[in-house]
Amino acid sequence: MPDTPWTVDQISQISRSFQGACVLGAAADLDLFTSLAGEPFTAAAAANKLRADLRAITILLDALAALELLGKHADRYWVPATVADMLSSEKPGNQLAMAQHQANCLRRWGQLGAVVKTGRVVARQPSIRGADADYASFIEAMDNVSGPVAATLVADLQPLQFRHLLDVGGGSGTWTIAFLLGNPSARATLFDLPQVMPQARDRIAKANLTGRVTLTGGDFYTDRLPAGADLAFVSAIVHQNSREQNRQLFARVFEALASHGQILIRDILMDSSRTTPIAGALFAVNMLVGTDSGGTYTFDELHDDLCYVGFTLPKVLRHDEGMHSVLAATKP
Repeated sequence: MPDTPWTVDQISQISRSFQGACVLGAAADLDLFTSLAGEPFTAAAAANKLRADLRAITILLDALAALELLGKHADRYWVPATVADMLSSEKPGNQLAMAQHQANCLRRWGQLGAVVKTGRVVARQPSIRGADADYASFIEAMDNVSGPVAATLVADLQPLQFRHLLDVGGGSGTWTIAFLLGNPSARATLFDLPQVMPQARDRIAKANLTGRVTLTGGDFYTDRLPAGADLAFVSAIVHQNSREQNRQLFARVFEALASHGQILIRDILMDSSRTTPIAGALFAVNMLVGTDSGGTYTFDELHDDLCYVGFTLPKVLRHDEGMHSVLAATKP
């Protein structure tokens, strides 16, 4: 790795980069862009609508205006149309949940020094919206990440020969929908925690796929997976686990799959140095502050863990610099 010549300004920029993220995160937690979209408003009107302190909301509004996330003229503010499209909960395809999820991540990243000293994650601090709303935002944020790329990724994997998909930890159904739309004769079982099922049911109904999907609540850390599928999709899960936990999960998938069935794993794939891709090295930090033993893994590590439980012929089907690499292996 080259000896990069750093400047004071570059180091200062990194050290201050949390500031804009905190401003956006606070606005997202307050659902400010949804509440205030439309006509121009004063700080006093915003304080009244959001039930916020006047001095505090004025400073936040000015910071948002400085970042061009709000417009301002005299004492009036407004939400630009493009910002409302992305950060108002009332707009289709909005990214509000991801902004709220990243605000929760930011609270954990702020404790990184303590985590490195002790090796233990710190207690989670819920947002002002509460723990249940935070979890719902997390599930929705995963669709923010996957929704725009799911159809393309499934198309890249074609032709896929399967009759029955098992979507392990399938969340609100983004990937189940993409696989079924790409394979019209197939059906699916989506397996995830019971509290996720309402979001999955709604999203699958909107896609007119209710008759082709079975929703099954459970915990893939402790419960047997529904049996009989010939394709299992394990999406953005292995990074939250230790290698031993991944072996246990792969063993459950192996048991559930029909003979000659295939497992597909979507996740970050690191090179042997663990410094490339950069997004993966930083995501390992996210797992350090957010999980007891998660991380990001190389192909060799996933290869060995899949083969350990009986899978054969692990291979990379799709390589990506972020979360969208795909590995495959087969049950004999």
